[in-house]
Amino acid sequence: MIICSVSLAVIFLIIFIIGARKGQFEDDESPAVRILFDDEKQAEEKHTENPQEYRKE
Repeated sequence: MIICSVSLAVIFLIIFIIGARKGQFEDDESPAVRILFDDEKQAEEKHTENPQEYRKE
């Protein structure tokens, strides 16, 4: 049982090292922050595409 758990831990460690070398964990904050600003970008794009629609004040 100990051999099985140690070998499983080594496999997970190898997978983690391969992922870290390929850059899998380099940018982990911007996708979480990017979702907060998507609506603002879409509103700005719509405003620049059709500015007459937003001048109904």
